[in-house]
Amino acid sequence: MIYYIYADDKQEFIDSCKSYLEEREIVYLPFSKLEDLNVDKVTHLIATGCLHELKLLMGIAHQNEIPLGIVPTTEQKELIKTFALSSNIEEAIEQALQAGEKKIDLLYANGEIVLQEVVIGDAPPLDRFDSTLNGKSYLDRIKIFWRTLQRVKELKHTQIKIIDAKENELKLSAVGIVGVAYNNHTFASKLIASQLSANDGKLSIVILSPTSIIQYMGYLFKSLVSHLTPSTLPKSVGYIRSSKITIEPESQMDVLIDSAEKQITPIELEVKEKALRLSVGEAFWEKQNTQNSSKDSIKVDHLPSDEESATYLGQAIPLFSHASKEQYASLFTNLREESRLSQNFMVLLILATMIATFGLFINSSSIIIGAMLLAPLMQPIVSLSMGVLRQDSALQINGVKTIAIGVFSVLITAALIALFIPIERLTAEMSGRLSPTILDLFVAIVSGAAAAYAKSNEKILGSLAGVAIAVALVPPIAVAGIGLGWGDWSMFSTAFLLFITNLVGIVLAAAFIFAMLGFSPLHVAKKGILTWLVIVTLVAVPLYSSFSKMEEDIQIQTTLSNLTFNVGEHDVKLTHITLVHRTKIDEIRCEVISSGILSKEEKVRLKEAILKSIDKVAEVIVTFRYKL
Repeated sequence: MIYYIYADDKQEFIDSCKSYLEEREIVYLPFSKLEDLNVDKVTHLIATGCLHELKLLMGIAHQNEIPLGIVPTTEQKELIKTFALSSNIEEAIEQALQAGEKKIDLLYANGEIVLQEVVIGDAPPLDRFDSTLNGKSYLDRIKIFWRTLQRVKELKHTQIKIIDAKENELKLSAVGIVGVAYNNHTFASKLIASQLSANDGKLSIVILSPTSIIQYMGYLFKSLVSHLTPSTLPKSVGYIRSSKITIEPESQMDVLIDSAEKQITPIELEVKEKALRLSVGEAFWEKQNTQNSSKDSIKVDHLPSDEESATYLGQAIPLFSHASKEQYASLFTNLREESRLSQNFMVLLILATMIATFGLFINSSSIIIGAMLLAPLMQPIVSLSMGVLRQDSALQINGVKTIAIGVFSVLITAALIALFIPIERLTAEMSGRLSPTILDLFVAIVSGAAAAYAKSNEKILGSLAGVAIAVALVPPIAVAGIGLGWGDWSMFSTAFLLFITNLVGIVLAAAFIFAMLGFSPLHVAKKGILTWLVIVTLVAVPLYSSFSKMEEDIQIQTTLSNLTFNVGEHDVKLTHITLVHRTKIDEIRCEVISSGILSKEEKVRLKEAILKSIDKVAEVIVTFRYKL
């Protein structure tokens, strides 16, 4: 006999359903009289009601092995989507009357059925249904993202002990956990959809454990704004798959079952395999993982588990990640060693200087690149940046000492080579390091960031060679040393300014990246970063001036380039324009292609025309070429 069990407040809905069930022998029974249900006479159950009522009936159907079909109301959108039920009454009734061919698992939380999800603690947006984004504009999704992000202040890490069905015990720190048995279109189930099946006897818990606001923002933006499911598990999320999972947090956490029933921890989640013959839509089975595996799955290695991290994160989620004790110890050991002056450092640096200086005289970029790769000057600079960040006096003093002695050695070596080589010719490679601008500072900042990131990750440590080439520390000091050897103060000062630019840019950027990676609390890092930000600002002043001068030079070259005009009897055209900046007055050097030899008056007119076109006082030096 078929029984239709319905909520007492759904009488009007049931009346509309009866017209489709007139030819069937149906016994109608409200939930208020459920005690009158004779399970021995029931062959099939149909139900309409709230989630609590439906779960009550599910328990009865499970215990007595009775098929169950659900006729949802139009308000139960998530229920419809989860089990692929029809929103059309006639189709929904027809679907509910057909006993499911396959049995589904039932998830229990402390003995209570979980129809959709169980949430321990707070885990936004894992506990939300993706339907919250349906039809939302890009601006609406940004608003949802911002509201969710604001909740990060309320999120607090708690140390949690998790025990699976095989008695494996895991300890980790998290802000919340979402438990599901099958794909129910929540953000949690979407992340691990490939692990979920409705009849494999396994449940999955998705663990939210952000170690920084920046890390959490990345996942939120991708999920809520881009509306994309990450192809790999986000760094702030882990999961465990087993038939039974016990969750025991160090301090009590709230538990919410199907967004309504509340419990408190500890909580035991257990799956009853193939427990209920539930009438579901075909689409429900299509989204289940067909390759069922009896093996448990655990992916939490990337989540914070040590006591130090748990204590640090328990106060509040920081803006940047906090490096683990192991990471901190490993990196600091290397940096302290590299900050000290050593024989190997000096030998390599002097050899690199000799190679770079000869390369500058020969005008060979490949030789200079070789010197960049050999020079170890980047090591104490990166060590200095960590000392600045951590306010570590020993690290700062050792770093500054090593850099100072290293720079002095490079200057002396390059100056001596310049004195002994009987050639005093400015090559293109030398000239390229005599006009530092604000662009060079940007290169140094990006290179410093790359150096710090590579130094903190042993897997990409080889990338430091590329950073050394990009920032080129030794060649500008070598050019400055050549300037000393030639007695050219202007050459020395401009080349040395380029090295200072590289130095301060690397220190500031590396310190900032180390802070982002969690190697220092922000209140400690702030002082050092602000100090070096001031230093960088001071260095940027002459660099910006040079950049403005470079812009002016380009504008003058553009104005004069291929300029053709008549100066009397002859037509002239200007090419190959260069500007040389002198202390008293700048020089404009160019080639003049003329139809004939210019008279003295024509030369005066040519100079006046050049200076008038650029509106600038300067010496004009020309080389004449004549058309035949």
